Amino acid sequence: MIGIIGGSGIYNIEGLKDIHWKTISSPFGTPSDALLYGKLNGEELVFLPRHGRDHKLSPGEINYRANIDVLKRAGVTDILSVSAVGSLKENLSPGTFVIVDQYIDRTVSRERSFFGKGCVAHVSMAHPTCRRLSRLIHQAAAHAGIGTVLGGTYLAMEGPQFSTLAESEMYRSWNCDVIGMTNIPEAKLAREAEMCYASIAMVTDYDCWHPEHDQVTVQQIIRILTENALKAQKLVKEVIPQIHNDLSGQSCSCRFALENAIITAPDNRDPDKIRELDAVAGRILKKG
Repeated sequence: MIGIIGGSGIYNIEGLKDIHWKTISSPFGTPSDALLYGKLNGEELVFLPRHGRDHKLSPGEINYRANIDVLKRAGVTDILSVSAVGSLKENLSPGTFVIVDQYIDRTVSRERSFFGKGCVAHVSMAHPTCRRLSRLIHQAAAHAGIGTVLGGTYLAMEGPQFSTLAESEMYRSWNCDVIGMTNIPEAKLAREAEMCYASIAMVTDYDCWHPEHDQVTVQQIIRILTENALKAQKLVKEVIPQIHNDLSGQSCSCRFALENAIITAPDNRDPDKIRELDAVAGRILKKG
């Protein structure tokens, strides 16, 4: 099943049928919202409003662990993350879609792992997004006539304030491509939950480094977001059947990220922690 994390402009897709909201509980707390279920051309999808309906949560207030946990409990195997970003490159102009493949984490106050005291695990984040999903998105975008850039480094900042000029210039010197506030720890948690995760980053502005865009406003961002919404919906409709028909997903390495990742011996694992991990790590924990 495919899960989509994004805003209302993404899940108001023409042709989505059998729509209903369902609340799923998580041992990690309260997710951003209930899950919106629907069928698109007969294929069931699940949507999660990242900031809640009406955008009630700032990036640092989102319970990322609960969000990923409830998607896993809903049966989601593949996550399409759709988010707004600023551009750190001249060639990535507002309106460009970037299919992210790397991250630099500059967040400071977020719970970024399901594991910890009672059950410790270390997963590889060398390639933090699913290359299979990213390739399918790129191919679908080309078929739909939507310009995308395959590959790019996403600087994840804490927010909610935008960058200072000095910060923006520093991130450019690191050769980052885009800057945003929400993909981390989302991508890390999806990997721990053995879910395929791909990021569609929609450029809304040039961040403050650009001499003509040194005062980024919410109004500018919303205008570009609105313009991008139809393109994003079109891309989602195009890529859904491609993902459903891709049988290689069953053997994707993302599905086995916890293989040999848990360090704590079975006899030393905290039973309460194991119960908490029943959804995100159930496959590997049942093996003992």
